[in-house]
Amino acid sequence: MKSNRWGIAFAGVVLQVVLGSVYAWSVFRVPLTKQFHWTIPQVTLTFTISICVLGVAAFFGGLWLNRSGPRVVALTGAFLYGAGTLLASFSGDRLWWLYLSYGVIGGTGLGFAYIVPISVLVKWFPDRRGLITGIAVGGFGAGALVTAPVATHLIQTVGVLQTFAYLGAAYALLGLLTAYFMQNPPAGWSPAGWTPSIKLTAQRSAKEYTLKSALMTWQWWALWLILFLNSSAGISVISQESPIFQELGKVTVIVAAGMVGVVSIGNAFGRVFWAWISDILTRRFAFVVMFLLQVILFWVLPTISSATLLTVLSFIILMCYGGGFGTMPAFTADYFGSKNVGPIYGLMLTAWGAASAFGPLLIANMRQATGTYRSGFHVLTAVVLVSTLFPLIIRPPARSN
Repeated sequence: MKSNRWGIAFAGVVLQVVLGSVYAWSVFRVPLTKQFHWTIPQVTLTFTISICVLGVAAFFGGLWLNRSGPRVVALTGAFLYGAGTLLASFSGDRLWWLYLSYGVIGGTGLGFAYIVPISVLVKWFPDRRGLITGIAVGGFGAGALVTAPVATHLIQTVGVLQTFAYLGAAYALLGLLTAYFMQNPPAGWSPAGWTPSIKLTAQRSAKEYTLKSALMTWQWWALWLILFLNSSAGISVISQESPIFQELGKVTVIVAAGMVGVVSIGNAFGRVFWAWISDILTRRFAFVVMFLLQVILFWVLPTISSATLLTVLSFIILMCYGGGFGTMPAFTADYFGSKNVGPIYGLMLTAWGAASAFGPLLIANMRQATGTYRSGFHVLTAVVLVSTLFPLIIRPPARSN
């Protein structure tokens, strides 16, 4: 069984890399605005719809996998994401079709498939809960590393709409292949010879919660808010990465695409790094440090003109953004148990969808209104400063209710 769980973990990571290609959306922004004369907020809304729908679909995917098992949910999600991306190639100058195909259909596929590896792997790895979920969703963060340069090359070679067709076919093929391997461990399974330490037990709830009972605790809502606030900050940068680099760093489209790929490593690395830190120093402390780092970074970011320094600061911001997704599944399983983590964390991912409506649209609209990113980044500085309070006060529900 031990070797089998690592094989399932590998398939889950590859599936998340496929899904994480959505983070390369910023490389489509400039080509779409130039070709069809859409505004920055209009194009950004496609990404926002996709992530909003992801959050809702992840909840229903979590409920569905509890009834039908993870494989069928993952297969459906992989197919829908690939199909939605491919259908975007038929958009032409119809913005509503882009919203429907890439945003709604693709976003639904993202949500269904995203929740599966998380739900599966927290059950296979109770001994490494933070690290394994960090590795799994680290694949999601790495998706843009592969997709950004590939998509940029395809856009310049075959055009932006045909690029959607090629990518959609690739997503469906690889996604379906890896989704097939998603399965839960046998009931009652645990690693041979493993028992949780006293320190680990102190961080975890004493019982398994249902979705209904979890929603009756203030801790679930506090975790939702922590995820929302952390996601709002990072996703605002992700949605505008390429234009930010071009404007502040005065670099070309090609160089900006390379920078997007580099900083996406931070998104992936942060998911593993902060999840590992949270296993050692608690989930709460990990979030406190992430928020404090972002206070400094968002304040100074709009003053930077060096492309190298922009890359470094954005890399760290995306580390913190990714760290939220690497740490929160384990945080949720610690507080509410692993049995129903699919629907419990799936519903919590609506915070991600809400953040995608707040952060990217805030930064896009303020950029449109003021001609600079400075005001938007300073608002986000205040947001993450206030956010620091929440991980300081939260405690496991069974020990405080």
